[in-house]
Amino acid sequence: MGKWLVLFLVGATACGADSVSQFRDHTIAENLNGAYQVVAVDLNKDGHLDLIALATNVSELVWFENPNWERHVIASGLTFPINLDAYDERGNGEYTLVLATQFSTEPTRSVGVVSVLDPDGDPRKPWIAREIDRLPSTHRIRFADIDGSGKKVAINAPLANATATSPDYKGKVQLVFYRPGDWKREVISDEIEGVFHGISIIDWDGDGRQEILTASFLGTDVFKFGKDNRWTRTHLAAGNPDPWPKGGSSDVAPGHLGKRRFLCALEPWHGNQVVVYRETAKGWDRMVIDDTFLTAHGLAAADLNGDGLDEIVAGYRGKGGRTYIYSADDPEGTHWTRHDLDPKMPAAACIVADLNRDGRPDLACTGGTSLKWYENLGPAK
Repeated sequence: MGKWLVLFLVGATACGADSVSQFRDHTIAENLNGAYQVVAVDLNKDGHLDLIALATNVSELVWFENPNWERHVIASGLTFPINLDAYDERGNGEYTLVLATQFSTEPTRSVGVVSVLDPDGDPRKPWIAREIDRLPSTHRIRFADIDGSGKKVAINAPLANATATSPDYKGKVQLVFYRPGDWKREVISDEIEGVFHGISIIDWDGDGRQEILTASFLGTDVFKFGKDNRWTRTHLAAGNPDPWPKGGSSDVAPGHLGKRRFLCALEPWHGNQVVVYRETAKGWDRMVIDDTFLTAHGLAAADLNGDGLDEIVAGYRGKGGRTYIYSADDPEGTHWTRHDLDPKMPAAACIVADLNRDGRPDLACTGGTSLKWYENLGPAK
């Protein structure tokens, strides 16, 4: 049975106290030791988004079938899986996964195996896996349409240089991609330095091509594949101003307040801050809206209540970990109000997806040992 999670505004705001959505909590799984990532995709072609759950301390990669959340095994015998993404390469509803395993935060011990997985007929049965690459500290996998063709490539963002050591992680990081079919490694850039922790895929400039938004010790950057078939890097913000290795950004997500775009970030790496960057004529104005986190990790932005202003979903891992929603008190994003989503969810990841097809964006979060669906019930009436 689900629990009611009611979000209240504290004090009066320009948005109105009745504009904050309520959520009903559904626990899907509780045995995911090291729960780390959740991906929403329709694996059985029934029109419902299913959930793939990745846990670093579990040797099986599993998915849960919507709406009854039956558990199915995609692959077993895995060692420290860390990230994946899914792509319907053939356009027939059959998804290919790219999965990163054998990860370690110490790059010299991180094999960084990259594998492609395809269903063997029935997606409820174990999938067929084949290794395509080994890149030490492979950490983030995302598909992106980099040239506007409608065809996507798989982006691979390692955590750090292959020879880097903690805590400084000195060295440049090679950002790469693979084209489905031949799956050969191609280099995007080696300009990022230190820890490279977060990426988001977005059409940043509205030209029909998706760019790569990155978060690292250097802060936030955008990498674009141009019409000349060359990659360019645009630096947006330096992130937390403390000296290396306490500076920069850990995760980043784009959002909108009406037509005004913003960035939200967790800073520094696995840090304590939730940050909003507001776009101005002089650049990106940094504003810390919360500095109480421990090991910040889960981050997303979306318009959860349909008012045209995106909310921020952010959580932190570890002892006492929890997950919050932040709403803008004004269309300019100069003030934000924090609301509890789940005081018992140490979120490693949160995603936005309409899981019950009612037209409202739901949330799915994973962390600790749990995977939960937060059903969006709409604003209080």
